[in-house]
Order: sequence, then C-alpha cells, then structure tokens
Amino acid sequence: MPKVGMEPVRRKALVDAALRVIGDHGSLAVTMSDIARQAGVSPALAHHYFGSKEQLLIETIRSLLRQLRSDTVAALKAAKTPRERLSAVIRISFHADQFAPETIAAWLAFYAEAQRSEETRRFLVIYASRLRSNLLADLKALLPADAAERIAEGAAAMIDGLYIRQSLKSAPIGIEASIALTEDYVNALLAATSPSPQRGEDVRRTDEGVSDAGANGRKAEIAAPSSGPAGHLLPQGRRDDHIEHPKDK
Repeated sequence: MPKVGMEPVRRKALVDAALRVIGDHGSLAVTMSDIARQAGVSPALAHHYFGSKEQLLIETIRSLLRQLRSDTVAALKAAKTPRERLSAVIRISFHADQFAPETIAAWLAFYAEAQRSEETRRFLVIYASRLRSNLLADLKALLPADAAERIAEGAAAMIDGLYIRQSLKSAPIGIEASIALTEDYVNALLAATSPSPQRGEDVRRTDEGVSDAGANGRKAEIAAPSSGPAGHLLPQGRRDDHIEHPKDK
C-alpha cells in the first residue's frame, strides 16, 4: 500500500523517469516496466498511479508544457519592453531543461506519435499556439500586423527546426548559438520592415538604432544584440497567459 503523501512524489518520479527512458530509446516503444525500473518502483505501483503507459506518456507531455509555460510567464513578467519580451520568449525556448538531449528526443518521439494519437496531437497544437501567440503579441507592438505574423511564423519555425537540428548528435548546436541564430533572424527582419504610418509618429529608425519621436519620451526597442539576455496559431495575437486551452482529459 503506498504511503500517505507519497503520491505526488511517486507520480513526479515516474514522469521524470518516462522522460529519461523515452529520451534514451528515442521513441515511445518503451514499457511500463522500463519506466518503473528507472524510477525505482515496481511496475504494479506505476500502474496504480497512472493506469496505463499511455496515460503516463500523456502526463509526461503535460509536465513538459506546464514547465515551459511557467518559465515563459516568469520571463515575460521580468521583461520591460516588447523587444525584451521577444528575447525572453526566444531564450526560454532554448532553456537548458527543454534543450537537454533526452528532452529533445522525447519531443521528437511525441511528434511522431501525434501522427497516430489525436490526444498527443492536441497537446502539441497547444504548444505551437502558445509559442506563436507569445511571439506575435510583442511583434504587433513593433510592426504592422501582416509583417508581425510573418516574422512570428518564421521565428517559431526556426525554433522548432533548431530542436530537430540539435537531435543530430553529429552536428549539435549549443543553447547560446541557437539563441543567437534566432535573434539574428528576428533582428534582420525587424530592420528590413518599416513601422506602419500610425506608429511612425512614435518610433523612427536612425543610424544609431531606434529612437522615440513622440512627445511623451517613451522608447520603443526594435533591435537587440544577438548575445543579449533574454514555450503556432492564434489570430488574435494574445499572449499565452490569456489563452483558454481545452481542458485536459
């Protein structure tokens, strides 16, 4: 009989073990016994907490999404300007926990499973929606809507592509290099895209960067250095913490 109060601890241990085992195997072709052994518990106890391997795998995806969302919300709260918030979203996307080899392998395994599992696909759509929404919300503060949507799509695709590239162990790309590549992409398109006429009164580009032309003295940051500090489809461009997601089953 499991000890009282141990359920949350055991459940987390099993989720963490599932992530490691999936990462080691590079696929979801693992057994409950494999996961239980990694967690240091019996297969019977693993079944007691999750019922089936499928439910444990779904909880593993939920756990990844919860952590990514929590890190993103905290980073966005700390950023002060739209450009800083863009950098925060980019940096969090390559956070060490998410960019670890076993985590990347698990993400790729879940994408493969999404071709067969509607529930897995639904969770990955949630991830894509959050990423695009967070990018788009601050790009729209800097650019016309059509340009903002184009850059958001490109940046999201680049982030996902760098995850796939990282899975090729023969040609890995580090965290800082991945951040720099994405920042360079965003900076290049921001520099090439003029603000809309409505924003031209407040923001103009100069040889030194971007300066405020408004009377209230506000600054609008459009470019940030690649090395500077710093989780796809919501037409409204709302930020992640305003999204109403479907309830988990």
